[in-house]
Amino acid sequence: MRYVIIGAGAVGGSVGGRLAEAGQDVVLVARGAHHAALREHGLRLTTPDGTRVHRLPVVDGPEALELRPDDVLLLSVKTQDSTAALDAWSARPVAGGGTAGELLPLVCAQNGVESERLALRRFRHVYAMCVWLPATYVEPGAVSAGGAPYTGMLHLGRYPSGTDATATAIAAGLEKGRLLAPVVPDAMRWKYAKLLANLANAIEAVTGGIGEETWELVRRATAEGATVLDAAGIAYVGPEEQAEKRGDHITFDPAAGVERGHGSSWQSLSRGTGTIEADYLNGEISLLGRVHGVATPVNDTLQRTANTFARERRAAGSMSVAELTALIDAAG
Repeated sequence: MRYVIIGAGAVGGSVGGRLAEAGQDVVLVARGAHHAALREHGLRLTTPDGTRVHRLPVVDGPEALELRPDDVLLLSVKTQDSTAALDAWSARPVAGGGTAGELLPLVCAQNGVESERLALRRFRHVYAMCVWLPATYVEPGAVSAGGAPYTGMLHLGRYPSGTDATATAIAAGLEKGRLLAPVVPDAMRWKYAKLLANLANAIEAVTGGIGEETWELVRRATAEGATVLDAAGIAYVGPEEQAEKRGDHITFDPAAGVERGHGSSWQSLSRGTGTIEADYLNGEISLLGRVHGVATPVNDTLQRTANTFARERRAAGSMSVAELTALIDAAG
């Protein structure tokens, strides 16, 4: 298999680098300054076992790559960029006949739960991946991932459910690169659990961190999210099962020289991208709440505030916890 990493940022760069270290065939897809840095200097991946530079094939889009029948497309762009990426890649021809959408497996290695539905409109073979891989990408060409002894845990299965030989083969390749990849028939149950955890991303992005001051806001956002999922009849993995499966496979050692960085939403604000994934995290809870008649003032406010920060390119962490709490209380 050749792994085509569509979106070689924090998650995509970490996965691509670890696969390359394990001798897997990898192509990175990136844009702008990140693409230029990767092409000129290679991917600089820092993990607790050191910093390595991987000189991998890099392209800026599907037109620059001839697709092969043994390719796996791993989609790791932010969900707000999924539609454009899926449209661009699904129609591309594959050597020997057919298109990517008809023939190739596409793995959604992203936060949120919307990209799989978007992908299934364009691809026949869609796989859901729940990404638990703490990593940071702020500087073009450089990615750091602080987990050890494994870099990440990536629950993987067909979408909407089930497993197959392709999922097993993809997982086997990943596991050669210090990436645990359990193949499960209910990957979306894991992704909905991750969605609940990611509701705190907006809190961290606008206030600058997750800690004692923000725990009450995190609790309120998560409790509201769980209430909505329960009302919608959507299954998700509970904390006990998550703790049992993850165990001590991924821990952080400050002495290893890799900081435990901020989350993906904070990174988007720090890079000044102008967009943020809140519509597909807190906004997913808001949407489901409206469908099922459950009020969601906490997540509504977090979605709106995070989007304002991104649109106005406000600095990450520039709102106090007290200010954010006042906005949420006023909405409730």
